[in-house]
Amino acid sequence: MAAPAKKNSYLAIWISVAVVAALVLVGALVVWMNNTAAAPGAAPEGPGIDSSTGAIAVGSGPDEVDVWFDFYCPHCQDFEDVYGPTLDELVTSGDITLNLHPVALSGLNAASGTDFSERSASALYCVATQDTDAAFAFTQTLLTADVTGAGWTDDELIALAADSGVTGIDECITQRTYVDFVDAQTREIPASPQGGQGTPTLVINGEYISLTGDVNADIVNRLS
Repeated sequence: MAAPAKKNSYLAIWISVAVVAALVLVGALVVWMNNTAAAPGAAPEGPGIDSSTGAIAVGSGPDEVDVWFDFYCPHCQDFEDVYGPTLDELVTSGDITLNLHPVALSGLNAASGTDFSERSASALYCVATQDTDAAFAFTQTLLTADVTGAGWTDDELIALAADSGVTGIDECITQRTYVDFVDAQTREIPASPQGGQGTPTLVINGEYISLTGDVNADIVNRLS
């Protein structure tokens, strides 16, 4: 299941960049966190959603794999490219429970001039309240899409939700029902051993994993 060498090399580059970026951004993120209202907003409810942690559980395996991601984060797209197929296989085989944590690093959004991270994460929760399997499909599609500029429109997110198997959530998406909840959960991204917070973040059975690009070393060999 190991990732191809070319992708490992590429991933190692962006992991290094991501570590530096996380250290630079953590100060701004802390300021944003301290100035953001503590109210978590409406919490999504539904089978497979932990409204306290924000986790959307997919699968029912004995090992817990948690991933924090931002749909506007290019490194999260790289993570999906390298690790996604293996995570999909492990969910399907019943080896893991995959806990999805959509977040929105608003400091980055402000710099890019878009609220897409918040809108798309909120839209994912809209989907998850109806069907967590559809939420997984929604996540996989959006993380492999070429998201640039202002990101996808609400109508495009509604269409993607329908393609994933969920309809009737147009108002939930257009009214950004879970944006405040997303912002609250963003403050809870686990810190790395170096103290930074960022995306993607991978935790397996409670252990923070420093990504290397080696799928076997980072995920497969750590499972019980």
